[in-house]
Formats: sequence, structure tokens, C-alpha cells
Amino acid sequence: MPTWFITGAGRGLGLAMAEKALESGANVVATGRDATQIEAAFAGSASERVLSVALDVTSEHQAVAAVEAAIDRFGGIDVVVNNAGRGLLGAVEEASAAEVEAVFATNVFGLLSVVRAVLPHLRSRGQGHIVNIGSMGGFAQVAGWGVYGATKFAVEGLTEAMRAELAPLGIGVTVVEPGSFRTDFLDATSLHATAREIADYAGTAGRVRHAAAAANHGQLNDPAKGAEAIHTAVTSPNPPLRLQLGPDAVAMVEDKLEFVRKELDEWRALGSSTLLTADDGR
Repeated sequence: MPTWFITGAGRGLGLAMAEKALESGANVVATGRDATQIEAAFAGSASERVLSVALDVTSEHQAVAAVEAAIDRFGGIDVVVNNAGRGLLGAVEEASAAEVEAVFATNVFGLLSVVRAVLPHLRSRGQGHIVNIGSMGGFAQVAGWGVYGATKFAVEGLTEAMRAELAPLGIGVTVVEPGSFRTDFLDATSLHATAREIADYAGTAGRVRHAAAAANHGQLNDPAKGAEAIHTAVTSPNPPLRLQLGPDAVAMVEDKLEFVRKELDEWRALGSSTLLTADDGR
């Protein structure tokens, strides 16, 4: 039976994906920073098929240890879900260096720690699938989410490169672009707001800051249905490179594609005017 290795599995979309994997008959390595929370989340589950492991993804040592524990328990890993994440809300200028570094440490460098830990195993087997949980904000951005979005844009770029590098080795890679799911993501435990607020941004990032607080636990999408969709995509014969999750995510991506196409057409001639030709005399 396959084994799913999921970071940030103690709640939200990570927990829903773990429950779906268990329902499908798979083994689950459920990881999170708080081992007690992880164990409590899976109390009463099929314990023989669940391994709870404490993992702070910002620790390379813990990532390696978690992967080794998974292999020791279940003999191998088939699907890796990089779900652990941290949010930051505020205008780009409002974000301090420390606040920016903390978000990148989890969302980008933490993901890379897990990837480096698990890929030698997947390469040795010549199979497996990596699922990177991005965001609709990793494809298109609005005021207030710029730093968080920058981490998810990075995840998009890493996923595209990994897909090209790993496909010849038999390993699939998908980035999931979720919309707003009814989880604890907008709680202070996951989403942090910049300590600094600048009055000039009150009508843009400031408005988004207050709207996010009002939207908490009223988000559009169902985590269980999201987990079902991810499982269906990953276990399909031809998994996608990108999977938009939620009608809000689909609409945001469509709007961005339309904008890019329109702007590209408008500026095509100027953008293509740099080609060196024989008439340049060089």
C-alpha cells in the first residue's frame, strides 16, 4: 500500500489530506511542529497505518530524521505533500526584514529541506510524487499579500523546475493553488500581520488586513473536498503540473491569464524590438 508523507498534517488542509489518504487505504506519515497536536488529531484512527512525527520544516536535521522514520516504519514513501506554511499580511513596505525571513524560512526554505531529505529515496526507487501546496496568490497577487505571495511564487518556480528535472527519473511534481478554504489559516497561529501599519496603505493593504479578519472561518471552500480533489489528481494516470483548487482560485487564474495576454499583445512590438539584426552593423 502507498505511503503519504504530509507536513503540517495536524489541522486544516493537511489534516484533511491525511484523512483522505487513510480512507483510501494508504499509510500516512503525519508531521507537524507540535507532536502532541499531531497525535491528538489521529487518536482513534487506524493507528497501525499512521506515524506521527514532530517536524519543524525549518530544521534540516528534523526533516532528514522524519524521512528516515517514515522509511523505517513503512519501507518507503510514495507521495510527499509539502503543506506546512506560514502567512504574512501587510503591505510590502510594512514588512520588516525579520517578518519576511520568517515566512520564507517556512514556505520556501522549509519546503526545500523536505525535498532534499526525501529525493534521494524517491530517486533510488525511480518513482513517487511530490505535491507542493502553493496558493492562488502564487499565480496572481493583490495588495496586502505580497510577501506571502512571493513565497508562493517561489514555490511555483521551484515546482516547474523540479517537474522538468524529475520527470525523466519517474517522479511526478504538482503545485496546488488553493483558494480560500475554511481552515485556521487566517488565525493568528498561522497568519501573522505586520507589526507596522502605514497610513498611506489604509485603502489597499489596510483594507485587506481588516477584510481577512472578518472572513476568518467563513471561507468558501471545504477542506475535505479539497483533499478529495488533490487525491484524485495525484492518483490519476496523468497528474497535472498545476491544480487550481476552488472556484475562486480558478477565476483568479483566468483573470490573470486574460490580463497577461492583453498586455502582451499591447506591448508585443516593443518587447520584440531588441533583436540584433544584420542592419545593426555589428
